[in-house]
Amino acid sequence: MARQSGLIKLKGTLDNVNFYKTKDGNLARMKTSVDAKRIANDPAFERTRENGREFGSSAGSGKLVRDAARPMAFNAADGRVAARMTKVMTDIKNLDATSPRGSRKVAIGISNPAALAALKGFDFNKTALLGAILYKPYTVDTGTGEIVIANLVPQLDIAWPQGATHIQLSAGYAGVDFSTSEKELQVSNEVNLPIDTTATTVTLTPAGAPAVATTKLFLLKIEFFQEVNGNQYTLKNGAYNALKVVEVA
Repeated sequence: MARQSGLIKLKGTLDNVNFYKTKDGNLARMKTSVDAKRIANDPAFERTRENGREFGSSAGSGKLVRDAARPMAFNAADGRVAARMTKVMTDIKNLDATSPRGSRKVAIGISNPAALAALKGFDFNKTALLGAILYKPYTVDTGTGEIVIANLVPQLDIAWPQGATHIQLSAGYAGVDFSTSEKELQVSNEVNLPIDTTATTVTLTPAGAPAVATTKLFLLKIEFFQEVNGNQYTLKNGAYNALKVVEVA
């Protein structure tokens, strides 16, 4: 594909070139002359069909993770999170060393220790990376999902956006089963703190362990608020909020 330049941006088809607009800007690509029926049946396109099946499976696995985290991610995710999660799931699918090409699955690849490493550290909001916001170390109890941040001093340990007066921290303990597409999320208490020099040990304890525990994800979220006349308002519709997979088991 090519990026459109110039003052006038085109949309539609001209001389077998498709012009269209995406989140990445105005793009152009050649229109394919191969119809869907041929792709579905012609032996020459067997590799294409295999890639399509595996991509669809990876996209579905990515959606499962995003759906599991949705109660926490609804105001802490960027517009490309689906594509980025699908990329991670594709990498995990590639770790399936037993299935034939075209049938490799995330459900099998996830058993590889490298798959857990690929999923750990995923930021749902690329414009607000947790590692660039929270400077204080934390501990994760993979048995209970509890996350503890000892002696957090918001003014020293948090990079806050202009206008923010308070932060709110919460944790999530999610379980997903890529074989059955089951999911469950247990959310912790919320700790709301003013951005000042007071030291607070933050303890975030999920309500319980998810019944679905084939793959366990531990999430940490930071939200920013502005207080006006005693009421707190989310800052810029959550554009600065961070949510990260801090551990996987």
